[in-house]
Amino acid sequence: MNEWTIQKLLNWTSEYLTQKKVDSPRLSAELLLSSVLGLKRIELYTQYSRVVEEEYLAKLRELVKRAGQQEPIAYLVGKTEFYSIEFDVTPDCLIPRPETELLVQRAIEFLRQRAGPHQVCDLCTGCGTIAVAVARNVPNAKVIATDISEAALGVAARNAKKHGLEERIELLQGDLFEPLLPPLDVTQFDLIACNPPYVSAAEYEALDKNVKDYEPRAALYGGQDGLDLYRRLCEQVGRFLKPDGALLLEIGYQQGPAVKDLLEKMGLFAHITVEKDLQKNDRVVMAIKTLEGTPATRLI
Repeated sequence: MNEWTIQKLLNWTSEYLTQKKVDSPRLSAELLLSSVLGLKRIELYTQYSRVVEEEYLAKLRELVKRAGQQEPIAYLVGKTEFYSIEFDVTPDCLIPRPETELLVQRAIEFLRQRAGPHQVCDLCTGCGTIAVAVARNVPNAKVIATDISEAALGVAARNAKKHGLEERIELLQGDLFEPLLPPLDVTQFDLIACNPPYVSAAEYEALDKNVKDYEPRAALYGGQDGLDLYRRLCEQVGRFLKPDGALLLEIGYQQGPAVKDLLEKMGLFAHITVEKDLQKNDRVVMAIKTLEGTPATRLI
């Protein structure tokens, strides 16, 4: 009888996923098998010679087949890691990308240098990664997070509860600032963060199958040039941001000059900077609102 040990399953699955051109095949194999067996990844190696029962093999076969068809591993296992925090994810929301950690890091640094308590707004929150990461790392921050998708907010609510942050993260359904109800809600924030849909029409058509076929289009597509959400945000953000408050935006790799220009034309910001990620692509725009009565300046 051919017995499948954890070692054999990891090797076979890794080879299969390599043939199917799945990203990070060994890691993907570990994540799938960990999920099926209810083990941590390190436990796969401490139980390397364990024989896996048929009931688990059947579940693994189905997941490996779907992974080979480019279905994202995060959706198959129902979770992913972001900023060293585990998040639940479903096809109702975008899978968090490591590049977004730069925005979170800048948000935390900005808030920590200000006297609290802090009022934060996270627009287009999706599964709540920015809201949860900021609230967890800035204990005196209260976050209002909005998203147009009720299903995505359901996932965000699970993540807030998972990390004991449901008392400090308020989730509201609606488009950008629309669900805020003055004077019931905060009307001005120390920090507004947004990772909006910013993929252009041409870029959307060229997306990899594992993104285009599985992740929600509404969380990706930003209009013909990818800038639709930025334009609408610029029309509203001024009255929701405190003097000397910060606006942090994630952007596409070619969008730095265009988004910076949109913000400069508003005349509201004293400092506007574009920061690159580890791949040397434009990734985060940070704009500091002027103190009232202080003229805005442009930074090259």
